[in-house]
Amino acid sequence: MIKLLNVCKSFEGRQVLKNISITFEAGKTNLIIGKSGSGKTVMMKSMVGLHEIDSGEIIFGEHSFSKMSFKERKEVRKEIGMVFQGGALFDSYNVEENVMFPLSVFTELTTKEKKDRVNFCLDRVNLVNVGHLFPSEISGGMKKRVSIARAIAMNPKYLFCDEPNSGLDPQTSIVIDNLIHEITQEFNITTIINTHDMNSVMEIGDKIVYIHKGERWWEGDSQSILTTNNEEVVDFVYASKYMKQMRKI
Repeated sequence: MIKLLNVCKSFEGRQVLKNISITFEAGKTNLIIGKSGSGKTVMMKSMVGLHEIDSGEIIFGEHSFSKMSFKERKEVRKEIGMVFQGGALFDSYNVEENVMFPLSVFTELTTKEKKDRVNFCLDRVNLVNVGHLFPSEISGGMKKRVSIARAIAMNPKYLFCDEPNSGLDPQTSIVIDNLIHEITQEFNITTIINTHDMNSVMEIGDKIVYIHKGERWWEGDSQSILTTNNEEVVDFVYASKYMKQMRKI
């Protein structure tokens, strides 16, 4: 579980996050949605320590991340997996080496133990016999799955995904959504996804938080978002006049 308590963040006098309080639960896919510039990315970067918040508190489990020393935060980061928007694979490493990277940096496992873990993670994301291939030799969807395999290599408690479906076709996006959802439930991970993909919202939105002008404007699930009377959320979900009209039918 991750909690945000009255979190505020400003840049050069412009307040980007305004007293945000949210609880993200373990074993659920927690989706952050909102218009561009609403503060979603700043909030996610603040949660992993890439931005220092001005006030408030960010809590991982029972421990205040905001009050930790650099050394203490480093230990928490070992429990965090990241799936970046572009995959962020190392071009000069093959698939096996990419997934093994965090194990080599953060653990003292033997070579065999690391390879066993890599094989387990690749098998879990339905990638077999591709360890020798390089990122340039695999498809966009496969790159995202490799990125997910790398993210779970350290058996994380927390998983952050930034636009995991960006650049993917609809069918591949569904595969990635389902994979993230399955892994979240299987390993009881606190998963937080920053997305604009409404299909993701509807299919795997166990909890959805809508951010508007730096504030937590609405929260609910994939069912309640269809019936909410919150005008900002309605405008976001039903972006066209046609979709708004369909909602009234």
